[in-house]
Amino acid sequence: MAVSRYSLEICRGISTTIVCHGKRNFRKFPLYNKRGTKLFKKEQSENPDPDLFHDLGVRPTGYKRGDTFVEVPEMIPELVVPDLTGFKLKPYVSYRVQDVIQSEFTPKDLFDAVYSEKIVNDFKNGKLDESGEPLEPSPEEQLKPEEAFLQARKTGTDIFQ
Repeated sequence: MAVSRYSLEICRGISTTIVCHGKRNFRKFPLYNKRGTKLFKKEQSENPDPDLFHDLGVRPTGYKRGDTFVEVPEMIPELVVPDLTGFKLKPYVSYRVQDVIQSEFTPKDLFDAVYSEKIVNDFKNGKLDESGEPLEPSPEEQLKPEEAFLQARKTGTDIFQ
């Protein structure tokens, strides 16, 4: 009695045929400048195709408008590094430091931090009119809501200055 055994080996293979110059076989693997034969790379360098250009994972600092590249200053990365000359603290935080528990910063807290002191001083010094408006308003108090909204969203503004 003969027993036949069937063995099925499963192995993965990568096709590197010349038909597509190796372009369509590696869609999920970002292997930059590794595809194609030497002849194909030579043809590509002599006649570059703008659709095949890649940026190696680097984010652009602008956009193309027609044939020109328009650079946008807000898209350029900016590294903010403080000057630590004469800084006496150590560059690490110990694990033995107690946790700091701080409540959420609400709009009321923001109002108290920015305007409450001036309002109290104006009230004590009698610099408010009958309707409660200040007689000598600060530049922030003279802004209309639309102007304040636009000013807060300008490039480079920081609420913690």
